[in-house]
Amino acid sequence: MTKIIIHGGFFSEASQDNNTKIAKQKSLQNIIKLAHEYLQTHTALETVVFAVTLLEDDELFNAGIGSQIQKDGKIRMSASIMDSITQKFSGVINIQEVKNPILVAQKLMNYEDRVLGGIEATDFAHHNGFSYFNTETPQRRLDFENKLAELTNELAKQTSKPTSTVGCVALDNQGNIAAATSTGGKGFEIPGRISDSATTAGNFASKYAGVSCTGVGEDIVSIAVATKIVTRISDGKTISDAFKCTFEELKEIDGFAGAIGIDKNGTIFHQDSHPKMVFAYLENDKITVFE
Repeated sequence: MTKIIIHGGFFSEASQDNNTKIAKQKSLQNIIKLAHEYLQTHTALETVVFAVTLLEDDELFNAGIGSQIQKDGKIRMSASIMDSITQKFSGVINIQEVKNPILVAQKLMNYEDRVLGGIEATDFAHHNGFSYFNTETPQRRLDFENKLAELTNELAKQTSKPTSTVGCVALDNQGNIAAATSTGGKGFEIPGRISDSATTAGNFASKYAGVSCTGVGEDIVSIAVATKIVTRISDGKTISDAFKCTFEELKEIDGFAGAIGIDKNGTIFHQDSHPKMVFAYLENDKITVFE
């Protein structure tokens, strides 16, 4: 039995129109098909990295190519993976000038120091064969320039919206679970800001379940969304109850988040506090894409 689900964050950016929405749905459909085929001959850990790499390579999503630009005009990205077999977590925080942060996170899985941040994460990547790569796209530059104009009119804080993150959770033929998450940030944030994506609050897996999150990183960290969901499943709750209980806590702080997950029995679940999280999964040879 193999199961897989991916997400492309929230469809919440002002610059996006219906054509972009349709394009995202088609991309998710293609990626979930490729990732499911890959899962048949690879581990859950290898598969989530593969899937997130494809999502990072698509400029429609806010991860890797097409990442948001921070307040100082630079792009900083974060990504992480977690494996149920070893219970190892690895990640990069605010890495720059690499095409696929998730591949750097995968490389770190073999090191004792498995989470690196800032310029040191970038140096590690470049010293280990990852080429310099500019992930900025014309659309992200336009978004940044618009936010600068809003700031001039003292409107940036009121009009800025949460942006997307990408992720994948997979269950392989051996019953192993893995989760991977990658983000280009929320856009126009203070340089140095740390999102949930490279923490266990936003990306967590155990032998019982795996979860990947998207939304406002500060809210996800405050509630420790991914960790709480998986822990509740480990303690005996069903995946649906674990999600619902955790999102009730999120509601208490008026939090904004979405999450996807798979438990050890192969049950796929998803929930969000906003109706426009985009995600896709393949079950019983049928691809389901939501927006």
